Amino acid sequence: MKLARAIHFDESDLNVFHSPARTGEWCISGGFEFSNWGEGDLEGKARQAFANGWLGLETFGRVTFVAVTQIEQAEIDQITRNLAEHFVHLYGAPSVDAALDVARSEIAHMNELCEEHAPNTLLTVARELSDTGVHEAYRIITPQETQLEALAVHGSLDD
Repeated sequence: MKLARAIHFDESDLNVFHSPARTGEWCISGGFEFSNWGEGDLEGKARQAFANGWLGLETFGRVTFVAVTQIEQAEIDQITRNLAEHFVHLYGAPSVDAALDVARSEIAHMNELCEEHAPNTLLTVARELSDTGVHEAYRIITPQETQLEALAVHGSLDD
């Protein structure tokens, strides 16, 4: 099974999100957070989280890039429980047991998105508000193999 982990290339997420995800934590789209948002909610760092933030499943912070990788069943079980607990504490779900099916569904959606991609494939998300709700689009950035010409050569063949 595959899922995606938060990845950072620089410190920009620290500046653009209220709460940045930790490098390496498992992530999902997390678009449910914006299901009842309107244009008035889209300001500053909240707009950035809406526009292109994946949701980390440990910190519940946001990250711009995620990388596809293998996940073990024990990890899936833990992040599913974390997400169900998040639904209880933040969204008022009646119990963790009641929230588990929704958590499983969110993680299954992310697995479907990741499953067809090779490890280390990068993903980004772009969201916009429409008349029918939140629309998400995904961009896939495949890993590039290092080309021999890109390597620096030092020394001389004349020696």
